[in-house]
Amino acid sequence: MSALRDKIIRLQNHLQSRILGQEDLVRKLLITLLASGHALVEGAPGLAKTKAIRTLATSINADYNRIQFTPDLLPSDITGSDVYVSSTGKFEFRKGPVFANLVLADEINRAPAKVQSALLEAMAEKQISVGGQVYRLPELFLVMATQNPIEHEGTYNLPEAQLDRFLMYIKINQPNAYTERKILELVRDEDTSCADDKKCADKSDYKLTVDDVLSAGKEALKVYTSEDVVNYLVELIMATRDAVKYDESLDGYVRFGASPRATIALDKCSKIHAWLEGRDFVTPEDINAVVHDVLRHRIILSFEAMAEGVNADDVIRSLLKAVPLP
Repeated sequence: MSALRDKIIRLQNHLQSRILGQEDLVRKLLITLLASGHALVEGAPGLAKTKAIRTLATSINADYNRIQFTPDLLPSDITGSDVYVSSTGKFEFRKGPVFANLVLADEINRAPAKVQSALLEAMAEKQISVGGQVYRLPELFLVMATQNPIEHEGTYNLPEAQLDRFLMYIKINQPNAYTERKILELVRDEDTSCADDKKCADKSDYKLTVDDVLSAGKEALKVYTSEDVVNYLVELIMATRDAVKYDESLDGYVRFGASPRATIALDKCSKIHAWLEGRDFVTPEDINAVVHDVLRHRIILSFEAMAEGVNADDVIRSLLKAVPLP
């Protein structure tokens, strides 16, 4: 076990002790962070999505900002803008909340197209453009966007180009009764211990640095993938583009398959998953562990599929059965 992996595993354990019942979210958020990607998280309100990224930011000494997306949001509310300073008689650029290591884009689908395009540039290029000037974002830059699956009134569908920029699309569910009780106990303890310190809930005794995270990501991406496993990975992507060739029951269900960006994302995520599991090589199980989160937002279904209640996860499950293991 490398020293860096040991640090990341201890970080994972720390996060899971604070974010109860969301072990999968914590693991996938760490994979996204180490891969220098972005995550779209869908779940009902109150499932600790905000707490997860805030606790992560606190634990790695990273800058963190939260943006509440609303229909009246403007691009400048995210990027910042040029402000006239009367004392100097000049315009100065004032940075917006996107200038942080970790950014929570809460209810991202409530913002109009212009705001989405401003965020898309930040996610894709790690930069923003204002007044003809380009401003670079931090080297460690992660956007965790959230969507509420319950309420759709006043929302905008995210364009496919933006969805494709998310490394992972993570879906989370309600906790079971045992976990619900543990959550209640944790919150009661926090309320008691934080009675005299309003900010103590955000404090953490466990600290990493941004450099630790960047170094860990580079180390994880050196994990070896054999030719057979690479062929399996590529064939899974090909199968999304010609699904009926692998499973005749999917005929007419898939309009567009995954892009080459999905191949790159699946490769990165499977390597990091293997690294977190303590291995220096990728197995098909590593690919299967992340494939749903990597592909579910990159497969565009037909109206026929949606009418029959078939979703992207159903298609992925069928393809996993159809594509032979190496």
